[in-house]
Amino acid sequence: MRTSQSLFLLLALFETPQPSEHCPRKHGYFAHEERNICDKFYYCVDGKFNMIICPNGLVYNEHAGICSWPDEAKRKGCTSEEVFQFECPKVNESIAVTHPRYADPEDCQFFYVCINGDTPRRNGCKLGQVFDDVAKRCDWSRNVPECADWYKGRLTDQQLKDLEDPPTPKPKATKISKRRNRPRAERIDEDLVR
Repeated sequence: MRTSQSLFLLLALFETPQPSEHCPRKHGYFAHEERNICDKFYYCVDGKFNMIICPNGLVYNEHAGICSWPDEAKRKGCTSEEVFQFECPKVNESIAVTHPRYADPEDCQFFYVCINGDTPRRNGCKLGQVFDDVAKRCDWSRNVPECADWYKGRLTDQQLKDLEDPPTPKPKATKISKRRNRPRAERIDEDLVR
C-alpha cells in the first residue's frame, strides 16, 4: 500500500467524524452508500469527494482501500457470483483442471477463469479476438465459428485485418550524425611519453 494511502487510512481512523456528502469522515476511502454498487467508491479529502470506478470485474475492497477481485474483497452483496452473474460449473474431479476456463455466455470477447474450480474471475481477449470454448484460449474471430460475426458492426473488415496482421510501419528517415565525420584524437602510447 502506498504511503499516502496509509496516511489517509490513519487519518480516517483517528479523526472526529465530520460527515459530508458521500464522506462519513473528512478523509479516507469509503464504499458507495448503496451496498449493491460494488465497483464505485469515494476518495475524500477535507470532506470533498471524488468518485472512483474500479476496472471492469473488480470491486472496492473496504479493508485494503483499493479495487480487487470480489472473492478477495469479501463484501456482502459483492461476491463473484453476484458481480459476474456466473457460477462455475461443478466438474468431475478425475478430469478437473485447477483453474478451468469457460466462455462468457453473453459476450464472445470474455471468458471466466474459475479459481480452484469454484471462484469465477472474468477475463477478456484482446480486441479482434474471441474466446474459443473448445480450445480454451483466445483466437481471431474468423477461427471460432460460433463467434465469427462478433465484431460485425463493431469493427470494419479492414480494422479486423489490421489487428490480425498489423501493417508494417515505414522506417523513419534517420539523420546521420556529424560526430562520425569528426577527426578522432590519436591514442598516445604511454611508454613513449615517459
